[in-house]
Amino acid sequence: MKKYLFVFLFAVSYCFSQSVNDYETVLIPLKFDFTKSENQYRLSTLSKFNLNKAGFQAFYTSESLPKANNDRCSLLYYDVIKEKSFLTTKLHVVFKDCNGKIVFQSVNGMSKEKDYQLAYTEALNEAFESVYALQYKYSPVANTLIPAVPIVPAVPVIAAVAVPVIAIPTSTADSKAEITSTDLLYAQPSSNGFQLVDSTPKVVIKIYKTSVKDYYTAVKGTIQGVFITKDKQWFFEYYQDDKLISEKISVKF
Repeated sequence: MKKYLFVFLFAVSYCFSQSVNDYETVLIPLKFDFTKSENQYRLSTLSKFNLNKAGFQAFYTSESLPKANNDRCSLLYYDVIKEKSFLTTKLHVVFKDCNGKIVFQSVNGMSKEKDYQLAYTEALNEAFESVYALQYKYSPVANTLIPAVPIVPAVPVIAAVAVPVIAIPTSTADSKAEITSTDLLYAQPSSNGFQLVDSTPKVVIKIYKTSVKDYYTAVKGTIQGVFITKDKQWFFEYYQDDKLISEKISVKF
């Protein structure tokens, strides 16, 4: 059954990839239908992070767009959908065109974490695995059938620089992240990941397994982020005031 499911998902992803490749820019709402406030659980921030990592040019709906995107039908419209599920958090993401037609829908991402922030982070990251599987690459096509409709942003702001950080794919913008380092930490296994302790021993960071190898969701005090490897080194990465912080972690597993 798993074999047939994999073949089915691969075929669907391949077909969809022929469509998403026609679009360069994705618009992200600051509030989704199931959330109560803007960027609740940092879903908009995490979505932009993952979209840029997948290769898209992503903007919040409140941001000003390049002149090349004055045609609203040259844009993809992103949304996160929460499904009803008992004792689990289940999400999937969709991309729609300017007419509301679904161009791509991801697989469901799930989490059994009780902490809402961790649960939504884990579920959304898992949903994005099928987005990465598209191996997106922008291939513009001429479209003379749809008239251009100018987009007038409500409040022009300076577009934040989103920085891809994981090697699927990498970006030269990654070098702009602020990089810090810590002393050697030691990994102690837990039921769903590891806790990284210093020589005291004091718990410094807690990391939680995902279905992606060497990719963990992480918590350091009140800071939520990801724990990943780049060039055979470990990094704790998170956003602070819309700036990517990349903290090099020396850890012994």
